Amino acid sequence: MALIGETAADVRDVMIEGESGILTCCDPADLPLYEPSKRRITWANGAMAFAYSGDKPDMLRGPQHDTIWADEPAKWRYGQDAWSNMEFGLRLGEMPRVVATTTPRPIPLIKRLAYDPKTHVTKGNTYENLKNLSPTFKDAVLAQYEDTRLGRQEIYADILEDAPGALWSQELIELHRLTRFPEFRRVVVSIDPAVTSGEDSDETGIIVAGLSEEGQAYILADGSGRYKPQEWALKAIALLNEWEADRIIAEVNNGGDMVEQTLRTVSRNVPYRAVRASKGKYSRAEPVSALYEQGKVHHCGLFAALEDQMCSFEPGTTSWSPDRMDALVYALSDLMIDLPRTVTIKKVLG
Repeated sequence: MALIGETAADVRDVMIEGESGILTCCDPADLPLYEPSKRRITWANGAMAFAYSGDKPDMLRGPQHDTIWADEPAKWRYGQDAWSNMEFGLRLGEMPRVVATTTPRPIPLIKRLAYDPKTHVTKGNTYENLKNLSPTFKDAVLAQYEDTRLGRQEIYADILEDAPGALWSQELIELHRLTRFPEFRRVVVSIDPAVTSGEDSDETGIIVAGLSEEGQAYILADGSGRYKPQEWALKAIALLNEWEADRIIAEVNNGGDMVEQTLRTVSRNVPYRAVRASKGKYSRAEPVSALYEQGKVHHCGLFAALEDQMCSFEPGTTSWSPDRMDALVYALSDLMIDLPRTVTIKKVLG
């Protein structure tokens, strides 16, 4: 048997030794022998399980198995490569099979598996598991995402399809996702501040993006959330320092001078530029979407809430405010679109 998680640490800490892991769930009278140095678990009847990592797909070249437990393949760094290598080794026994346990992010690998007629899909929602979760989880997390599109994925295990009128698709984002980034020519922190602060207020979008010497853009961090003005200012300046960014840019259509004043109460000399949106959200986002289509923007890591907004916002039909998406648009516009104009003077001889 093969045990495959996102990383070697995940296999050990979650799948084998975790609260719902193999060692915890096995009958104490039939507890297997776990040998971490050999990445192996052995039962008394001779059955064996070997640990592998989804971020090292070449480890799966060669070994063969009759059963595989694949945990969170939607998060594997090299998901398709690891899955393909795994399948080539699934060749022992009369009926080799895979059990995949995962949040159903709508990436090509997960959609292909879910819609394959040979796949049996079993779904469970978070409410069915509340007795095993912290008492505060329901109020702190479930209440926040219950009626959201992201909640359908994370709470109810629905595979979210891209909205027909959205400018981005999950497949487009996935195509250019990276886990490493180069040295940057510029880094900015962008803010789309909420007008009010409260439980029912919009989020304040806070995105960190960098531009490489080769002209490629990288989404580095999403610090968005529901904050009071002082809180989002502290968050943005902390990200500015963490990423050694050049400046903070913020949309000021609603907040006006208040945005700059709030930032300067935290750090008087913070580098800052105000952006006043003169176009609608869709018109501002279109040229940024084109950068994605040209392969010029890469997400360094997974930003589920941000990507959900990008792939679901439809102008004229969407009632909520895509604050994370707006902050991303401001950041990439500053780095790649709203560039300083240069004047070329030609000398005419004659």
